[in-house]
Amino acid sequence: MILNNDCLKNREVWEAKGYRLPEYDREAMIARTKANPAWLHFGAGNIFKALHGMAAQRLLNEGILDKGIIAVERMDRGGEKYDDLAVVVTLKASGSVEKNILGAMAETCYLYGGEERLKEIFRNPSLQLATFTITEKGYSLDAEDVKADLALSPAEAKSYMGRVAALLLERCKAGAFPIAMVSTDNCSHNGDKLKAAMLAFAKAWGDADFLAYIEDGSKVSFPWTMIDKITPSPDLSVGAMLEKDGLEGFAPVRNARGTVKAPYVNAEESEYLVLEDDFPNGRPPLEKAGFFFTDRETVDKVERMKVCTCLNPLHTALAVYGCLLGYEKIWQEMQDEDLKKLVYTIGYKEGLPVVTDPGIIRPEDFIQTVLTVRFPNPFMPDTPQRIATDTSQKLSIRFGETVKAYLASDTLQASDLKLIPLVFAGWLRYLMAVDDKGQAFEPSPDPLLASAQAYVAGCRLGEKPDCGKLEGLLRNKTVFGVDLVEAGLSDKVCAYFAELTAGVGAVRETLHKYVSAE
Repeated sequence: MILNNDCLKNREVWEAKGYRLPEYDREAMIARTKANPAWLHFGAGNIFKALHGMAAQRLLNEGILDKGIIAVERMDRGGEKYDDLAVVVTLKASGSVEKNILGAMAETCYLYGGEERLKEIFRNPSLQLATFTITEKGYSLDAEDVKADLALSPAEAKSYMGRVAALLLERCKAGAFPIAMVSTDNCSHNGDKLKAAMLAFAKAWGDADFLAYIEDGSKVSFPWTMIDKITPSPDLSVGAMLEKDGLEGFAPVRNARGTVKAPYVNAEESEYLVLEDDFPNGRPPLEKAGFFFTDRETVDKVERMKVCTCLNPLHTALAVYGCLLGYEKIWQEMQDEDLKKLVYTIGYKEGLPVVTDPGIIRPEDFIQTVLTVRFPNPFMPDTPQRIATDTSQKLSIRFGETVKAYLASDTLQASDLKLIPLVFAGWLRYLMAVDDKGQAFEPSPDPLLASAQAYVAGCRLGEKPDCGKLEGLLRNKTVFGVDLVEAGLSDKVCAYFAELTAGVGAVRETLHKYVSAE
């Protein structure tokens, strides 16, 4: 079995192996899309294929859409093309596996090496939206290649954002046709980040018409969005399953950096994409695929609900204590009664009383799905080590906003918080890079790792820590969102930390002691 158009003609072979194939005339769809594209996507990676791509496929199967998506990758690396097909494996908590052949990508273009085709697409009035999943750092104006680009002409642009801006300039010159530029990256107010990058180039290039075009919301919009779907690195067991089915060339490869590359995607079943409904050239009816369209304020509320209460804080709590207790999978942690009680209490007892309710999704329903379906899914290969990446950048929003809400409340007291401070203390213990068995481990990458570790450099298991040396870190509002001394939580955090460092096994003992008390 080879993943290409010719091989897919033998539908019965694929279907006998449990694969769901496109149910539409793909050849006709491709012709229509190439002639008059409506949807283009930058960053055709795992989450795009599992979420955006599969949403389009469902609507194509139902006859609601008759065009697919044009995918944009950075460059042609000379690898297998698979005729713009992909395998998307959904790993369900029930234990069942859904295997889809994604055919909704009508064409793949390249930002480097395919400029002329992309210019042609952007000049076409039919283009309604360009979506993005390029990670938050992709929009940074501080990158060296971006800084260099700002001094060059549009034709000389080399950075990712510079080339996107040059394409938008082509659309402006062709007739100032309307378009929605839609970041669906997992970062706050993502539309503003994309708009800021486009404005920076328009100003640097000194093109008044282009600047006016970008600033005119009836011409170019930059909606806010909130995305949520766990798509871990390709799991080796999934690759083995596909090869056992007979798929050729589907063994994943782990490179020297530990990154797994594979021609398939594995993802969870749950997914959310909430978008500000601001599309000046119209849009596909993606609400029929389960996407939420609403106003900007509601998008912001959904994001706060997820990031500050119902998912991200719970993930971080599991990441910190999972690393200390030697776990390698998030789902395994959810079988640990102490860790399960930790996240249930943080979510339901400490978080929900101050949760932001967006109205379109009930926080209680969202958190229940997280804790009973998503995290415990034994087929999701997500790791606490991955989630622990950049923890210093996450604590302020994931926990600090809840602390602020307690400080501002007339009925709640910050001193009521018991387990959120335990997570703070757990992170301090994590910074020691020694697990609960007394064995050294390598902390996940974090831009503040070295500076934060300096505060615990003198701490040893079995020795009472000098908590006075921690004050500088505990007062860091950038890390915690608040000054923990001023918030009245520093003594509690220090006391927890002293218990967590009492010796081998102290992490388990301390965790059990305090979650059992709740």
